[in-house]
Amino acid sequence: GYREDEGLYLESDADEQLLIYLPFTQVVKLHSIVVKGPEEEGPKTVKLFSNREHMGFSNVNDFPPSDTAVLTPDNLKGKPVVLKFVKFQNVRSLTIFIEDNQSDSEVTKVNKIALFGTTVETTDMKGLKKIEDNH
Repeated sequence: GYREDEGLYLESDADEQLLIYLPFTQVVKLHSIVVKGPEEEGPKTVKLFSNREHMGFSNVNDFPPSDTAVLTPDNLKGKPVVLKFVKFQNVRSLTIFIEDNQSDSEVTKVNKIALFGTTVETTDMKGLKKIEDNH
């Protein structure tokens, strides 16, 4: 029930920016993302970084994002943002940098983040058998 509770949210504290790191237990392919938030304080510019660990506010601008989305009011209500699929094929972690919000206020609020994609089938090396060469 918590997933659909509109009263729960993540809120920035020092300024409007948020930095969220999501490690995955499996390699995934992502094709879209939903970022829900309130009309005024909801995120606006969202930068996504695939497989970038140890990012902080001090160095987030040192790396080019895998994709950037400018969220509309429809996106904040749940309309998915389609990602550059080729940039999100072998994702082990995702860093989400929310740069600003809709009204340029000091506080940004996020009600929900949903990722859509599939797991990547990996080869089980234990299942491979050596082929004997009988020449």
